[in-house]
Amino acid sequence: MTNLWAFLFVLGVLVFVHELGHFLLARWNGVRVLTFSLGFGPKLLKMTRGGTEYCISAIPLGGYVKMAGETPDDPRSGASDEFLSKTKWQRFQVLIAGPAMNLLLAVGVMTFVIWSGATEPAFEQRAPVVGRVLPGSPAEKAGIRTGDVIVAFAEREVDTWQGLQMRVVPRANREVPIVIRRDGARQHLTVVPEAQTKYEIGDLGIGPDIHPEVVQVMPGSAAEAAGIKARDVIVSLDGVDTTTYTLQELITRIGSKAGQPVAIGIVRGGQRQDLQVTPRDTNGVGRLGVQLSPFETVISKPGFAQAIGLSVRQNVEWTGLIGEMLVGLFTAETSPRQLMGPLGIAEVAGGAAAISWAALFGTMAMVSLNLGLLNLLPIPILDGGHIAILAIEGLAGRDFSMRVKERMLMAGFAVLMVLMVTVMYNDLSRVEWLGRLLRRS
Repeated sequence: MTNLWAFLFVLGVLVFVHELGHFLLARWNGVRVLTFSLGFGPKLLKMTRGGTEYCISAIPLGGYVKMAGETPDDPRSGASDEFLSKTKWQRFQVLIAGPAMNLLLAVGVMTFVIWSGATEPAFEQRAPVVGRVLPGSPAEKAGIRTGDVIVAFAEREVDTWQGLQMRVVPRANREVPIVIRRDGARQHLTVVPEAQTKYEIGDLGIGPDIHPEVVQVMPGSAAEAAGIKARDVIVSLDGVDTTTYTLQELITRIGSKAGQPVAIGIVRGGQRQDLQVTPRDTNGVGRLGVQLSPFETVISKPGFAQAIGLSVRQNVEWTGLIGEMLVGLFTAETSPRQLMGPLGIAEVAGGAAAISWAALFGTMAMVSLNLGLLNLLPIPILDGGHIAILAIEGLAGRDFSMRVKERMLMAGFAVLMVLMVTVMYNDLSRVEWLGRLLRRS
């Protein structure tokens, strides 16, 4: 149920903002708007104000703004308030307004999330120095070792773990060039990222050097008695660096020390401290009484102007990633399995909502950016397609015939249908029992 409500909330906001852009610029340019609808199909709720019917329709997978004289097929009187009676520049403004509003929403929402203060993994902005290589992983097969510094991936320089992850994600099951620095010398290798999860996310099987961080200390616990505090970073256990353990291995190690004193090294405020802690015996298992994060975190609380800049930078990075994925779909470098439809978006939105409001709004910003950019693609039937036709007509100095425009729209409709079938197939195949059925067929 969380998935459903999160999906309806995210999609409702995005569709409303998109159609609001078309509506406002239509009214600004004196175009008569007949209908403003959230959703398609039968109208569930409606009211009329100022000659415009506002309604909520039954199928919540989009929306539309219907303008007078919008297409050559519509009844036209030649009145000045009809869409096709306006100049190309005015029609361009109306068409571009929807995608532009989604792009602005993405920047605005991320600005709010960043300005409100975000807790992020500290390693994401560090250089991609390999701290661990999983046995049998693509990285191990490629010859990557602990201590190597990854300087380029897929023929582009990377300088942070976050930048590397963004390059790896869309390239599952593809042979990709990778450049590492080892002992001061650059080496050129090739690696084939594994497809992880049902979304076929690329993964190299490597990780940074990370230490667990204390998120919460339970009142009256062994950890509190020893002086451990929230945000302490645990760097060693009985003299062994905690980077050698996974979080579960560390918890298991502590669990085996019930009633026995252990030496724990922590870093607090940049200063190293060594503490003695005796895990409480709980049914034969040692418990410190802490909640741990597998990695160190940083809390950023920028000013509003700085948050705008960070939001713009984040959206530019996302735009680059979306562009690469779109190009990769045409060059077969990116798996079509990474595309997701309504069910996939609902699952992602629901998962984000379960984490925090910030995660949900961050997801909304990413989906809004996707929606805005996809609508700008020069595919007839999309806003970008109509804009492209306007541009070509402007350069040619004449309008296309009705037959030519119909053929363009049919071609665009065919492309969209292929895309819709692909994303719906992906969504259904990720449902376990349906996926088994589809694979059998």
